Amino acid sequence: MASERENALATNLVRFEAGQGPRWGVVTGTQIAPLSGDYATTAALIEHGEADWRGAPARATRIALASAKILSPVTTPARLYCQGANYRQHMIESGMDPDAKLFNMFFTKADASVCSAHDAVLRPAHVKLLDYEIELALVFRRPITSAITVTRETLADHVFAITIANDLSARDVQLPQTQFFKGKSYRGFCPIGPWLTVLERSEFSVVDELALELDVNGTPRQRDTTANLVFKPAETISELSTFANVLPGDVLLTGTPSGCALQVPPPPLRKLIQLLPERTLWQLFFKAQARRPQYLKPGDRISARIASRDGTIDLGEQVTEIVGP
Repeated sequence: MASERENALATNLVRFEAGQGPRWGVVTGTQIAPLSGDYATTAALIEHGEADWRGAPARATRIALASAKILSPVTTPARLYCQGANYRQHMIESGMDPDAKLFNMFFTKADASVCSAHDAVLRPAHVKLLDYEIELALVFRRPITSAITVTRETLADHVFAITIANDLSARDVQLPQTQFFKGKSYRGFCPIGPWLTVLERSEFSVVDELALELDVNGTPRQRDTTANLVFKPAETISELSTFANVLPGDVLLTGTPSGCALQVPPPPLRKLIQLLPERTLWQLFFKAQARRPQYLKPGDRISARIASRDGTIDLGEQVTEIVGP
């Protein structure tokens, strides 16, 4: 898709190292056009770098993308807000009615979990049920400090860029301990990137028609499109603004499609299981989940991609290797 990216209006901003400290550049096919300025944070790039990144492709300097070390395009500290069960089929499989859902399920991840799209991720020794969750992530453009109403027409005023995130989750911590924050926040549990795709205002409609694909060891696991999001970005940001502040460079993960390793029992069986003593309930849970080979193990390789169907908007590819005991 390199030639298609070169012809697209959207700009892919990458943070990288190539023999020096961290720098920013514009991806042009298989090369990077470096920015001339030094932007220590994603927020600094958003607030001060537009003229620089718009002018970078016209400059002669180029660095081979393959020779650069790709860094996370989201610098920390940053706030990571997340939506749960936000794709129709995923919601149905979780025993919910997407047409009856009246509000989002929000949670957060610690920014210690942020890593680059190409970093290896350590599975902690005590974690056996490590799951993957490809998500479209939105990077905020401006502060939000009060309740606001965002529409599809004003979404571009608040979203600077879109990118890929993987909401890696230790299910054997998250669920038995009822610890979404802890179970999703171990170091490396949020690969982001490889770059930030900055859409022109006229391109923002593509946010509703992006294809998400995640494979493990070359085997398809997740396939869906953002057309099936139950709560769209504009209404989600509106709801988020009623109780949370946002700064430039903060991130919103918009939910994951069906196809995760976690298998939730159907609603009738789940009601029966919940009548069991808690210790027995979790013993059955662990026994059932341990039989599922989809959970990530050291040596597994995850590939995650998001793009428009015609390839003109391409968020790149994450390649994450799981390491550990």
